[in-house]
Amino acid sequence: MKYQVFLTNAAACDLEELYHHIQVHDSVKKAEYVLDKIEKIIETLFRIPQRGVYPQELADLGIRDYREIFFKPYRLIYRVIDHRVYIYMIVDGRRDMQALLARRLLA
Repeated sequence: MKYQVFLTNAAACDLEELYHHIQVHDSVKKAEYVLDKIEKIIETLFRIPQRGVYPQELADLGIRDYREIFFKPYRLIYRVIDHRVYIYMIVDGRRDMQALLARRLLA
């Protein structure tokens, strides 16, 4: 079964900011590489969205509505509802994830 995958506005902004940050602080080639890898991860969600794990910060609170896939150090946080996948965040996992998840998903 194929799922529909949606990138929220916040996740689209995350992706743009991530690309820009890598481009400025490393290189365009590295930014393109990271973007390509993230796009490939997103493509896998069309077929197997349940493959992601529960974000530990949320699981510790008993929240199992969201899943994540890593492309270290980046984390894609998403939710599966029926046959739809909503990507909420694409962020560097070295950030304060507890605060970021609380602000973006639990607010």
